[in-house]
Amino acid sequence: MKSAPSVLPEEPPGDPTSGIDWARDDHALAIVDARGRQVHRCVIEHSAAGIRTLLGVLNKHGVGEVAIERPDGPVVDTLLEAGLTVVVISPNQLKNLRGRYGSAGNEDDRFDAFVLADTLRTDRARLRPLIPDTPATLALRRACRARKDLVSHRVGVANQLREHLKRVLPGTVGLFAEIDSPISLAFLTRFDCQERADWLSHSPQPRLHLPAVSENPRRRPFAAPLAARYLPGSPVGVPNRQGSIGEDEQGDHEVRPDLRRAGRDPARSRLRVRRVPPGPGLSPAESPTAVRCGRRA
Repeated sequence: MKSAPSVLPEEPPGDPTSGIDWARDDHALAIVDARGRQVHRCVIEHSAAGIRTLLGVLNKHGVGEVAIERPDGPVVDTLLEAGLTVVVISPNQLKNLRGRYGSAGNEDDRFDAFVLADTLRTDRARLRPLIPDTPATLALRRACRARKDLVSHRVGVANQLREHLKRVLPGTVGLFAEIDSPISLAFLTRFDCQERADWLSHSPQPRLHLPAVSENPRRRPFAAPLAARYLPGSPVGVPNRQGSIGEDEQGDHEVRPDLRRAGRDPARSRLRVRRVPPGPGLSPAESPTAVRCGRRA
């Protein structure tokens, strides 16, 4: 890939300039000469063959500069690899430029392509060519895009789990700060329906905590006494025969894949009780009570 100049020359190389209105299925192409007359226009299909046709049309008319609305994509990559100078004009700028040519503001792909090409001819002093990204920048952009997709998927699955809990176990919604946190998922793994949530009761024993299911030392133990305190006053969920969190276990496993392994191994899914020293600054009256995991008489 040839390196692009940082500024545009005063006169376009080869005189003609081109504009491409990018779309999902096809792209409108317009070419104007040095006097602003449109000498060619067409619609190119968004495919490998269509992009090759696009390069052939540009080479035929001696176009060296192309204006387009977006800075990335297969069309832009192909233009840069072919040694053409690409100038990005944002959609907001294009919307304002339509009034210069007497447009009423209605979008028309072929007209927008002409506006892009002619703006590249007349406003060269205010435009800057697109500089190709380095391989490190491209790798970083792909990593950021992948992370954004994963975060969006995780948020969607967490919202799906929250809506399911509102129907089958409403007392657990809002019990923890984040519904997809390790302590929340560990609690829901053990108490996955209203009947099992009813096992929780207050006990006068010293402060106890139930650790999370996962053996990862980074997982923090959750305070099951809080559940015993707030769940009894919450709305009653659907009985186990009619619905449980397990009906939406696919969402649980997407939020936390190790739940599937824990479900296959009852020994790993069994919650263990261990004693934890009281926190600093807490009086005996402020210390949470213990939880007794068993059915009420």
